[in-house]
Amino acid sequence: MDKVSAEIRTKTMKAIKSKQTRLEKLITSELWGRGFRFRKNVASLLGKPDISIKKYKIVIFIDSCFWHGCQLHCRVPKSNIEFWDKKILRNRERDSFITKHYESNGWNILRIWEHDLQENYSLTIDLIVQFITSAKNKETKNIV
Repeated sequence: MDKVSAEIRTKTMKAIKSKQTRLEKLITSELWGRGFRFRKNVASLLGKPDISIKKYKIVIFIDSCFWHGCQLHCRVPKSNIEFWDKKILRNRERDSFITKHYESNGWNILRIWEHDLQENYSLTIDLIVQFITSAKNKETKNIV
């Protein structure tokens, strides 16, 4: 049972703004340390990707298991189940729309699950590095 009224809970939840999670900070500092230059949460790009490199048409999203409805780890809260089911379904539909948008416009898009980073951080970082390098090489060939 919630200890505050519905109005106060609504106000509190609305005040939460999108900002980097601990995992996003770890990834971006690791990539920056390896010499990759990028922008974070660019508002002019659909979905405000966590990492983007416009020059090479690269966008990377780091999806949390709860908010993005991971089939393995998403556990819907026991209170207000209908609300949470709709919310998470809407998030998944939006993720699908955004992915299709970037793919249909020739962008290189990568979605990373939170659990991938937690289970094997090094391997996931290597995957991201390989993705960026491959996409940069592909775009460079198209420019020349």
